[in-house]
Amino acid sequence: MNPETETYEVPYGRSTIRFELPTGMNGTVLVSKPARPLDDVGAAIEEALMHPLESPPVRELARPGDRVCIVFTDITRASPDHLLVPALLRELEVAGVRDEDITLLCGIGMHRPSTREEKAAKLGREVVDRYRVIDNEPRNDERLVDLGLTAGGVPVSAHEAAVNADVLIATGLVEPHQYAGYSGGRKTVAVGAAGESLIAHTHGPLFVDHPATRLGRTGGNPFHEAITEAAGRAGLDFILNVVLDDEKRVVEVKAGEPVETHRQLVNFARSIYEVPIPRRYDVVIGGVGYPKDANLYQASRAASYLFFAPTPVVKPGGYIIVPARCEEGAGEGVGEQRFLEGMRDAPDVQAILCDAREHGYPPGQQRAFVMARVLEEANVVIVGSECPQVVTACRMIPAEAMEQALLSAAQDLGQNLEVLIVPHALLTLPVVDAEELT
Repeated sequence: MNPETETYEVPYGRSTIRFELPTGMNGTVLVSKPARPLDDVGAAIEEALMHPLESPPVRELARPGDRVCIVFTDITRASPDHLLVPALLRELEVAGVRDEDITLLCGIGMHRPSTREEKAAKLGREVVDRYRVIDNEPRNDERLVDLGLTAGGVPVSAHEAAVNADVLIATGLVEPHQYAGYSGGRKTVAVGAAGESLIAHTHGPLFVDHPATRLGRTGGNPFHEAITEAAGRAGLDFILNVVLDDEKRVVEVKAGEPVETHRQLVNFARSIYEVPIPRRYDVVIGGVGYPKDANLYQASRAASYLFFAPTPVVKPGGYIIVPARCEEGAGEGVGEQRFLEGMRDAPDVQAILCDAREHGYPPGQQRAFVMARVLEEANVVIVGSECPQVVTACRMIPAEAMEQALLSAAQDLGQNLEVLIVPHALLTLPVVDAEELT
């Protein structure tokens, strides 16, 4: 097929956007390596729970009379908790744990509280009707337990339902993460169920600016080390985590002791998510899709993931284009609103960086700091946003359609451009060939 007429497709909300590249642009599509989806996810979950890694099964960990807390991810995460949580609840029923002794805690971190409808979507209506389901309250000291400081000086606090449980379990999704290297594992508890002070410290400039705080890196990563210790202080006993492919299908599931289980899942995730590329590109198009593109706070992760890959994927002065509906604007939570204020109220990008490095910032505003670092070297265009004024306020460029975004890049950089299309930018980690950088 003639590349000048080839049609490309990237996620947009629950649908997709299709587009062609202008004459002179050469497109390359990058996707994760193929992995066979599990034929029977339910059976695989049951098998993982029957034969956990370095841990007794849940039915042996818990006993009648125990208080049990399961921390699960919020609606912004694609973790299939409607399968994971009911499987754990069946194990607890076998163990003889009473319904009234079980708390399901939505690990919202500093995001907005989840609605009852969102909880039902995550867990299933029957689960929400039968069990106590609550949100983390990161700013409510009456609901938090102070767990002291980590060896690195990070203040640790977590929701009382998690800390006071006799058995603490977490679900999660192992995928590339900008700060932790890979998400899942301890993070669902250590951040999702944490108090504001921990989130503020670990998302502060000292952590975010650290050269080892990068996508795909866990060894020597101060953020990863901090949340590992924090989850240990909270008493995390057991995790049930999955790895998904580009179509959000489960390709791996493991359960057991948190550190070893996460380590094995990260090794598997690396084998599919990390993909070599020969060079940096003039233009990079990053797809997000539902639920991450519901607001700009989450959708902008596509740009920062592509920038904070082991090496930035876009050339200095290049363009990162992200189609995203952003029907919730910047986002409705405290953190999301702080992001908006941090981007909007500073005189320029350099002022955001200088102020953050000198004075720090509250949780949520780290996304302003991160995006300021991206915008210091690249242009970010948000295509198809339902709130273009918010995009502009956040110092990014709104475009109604892909054609407009690509025309802007051509007018700035010239017609003959190398374009990298990453349909699933949060699930594909491009790694630039080291020889290209020498």
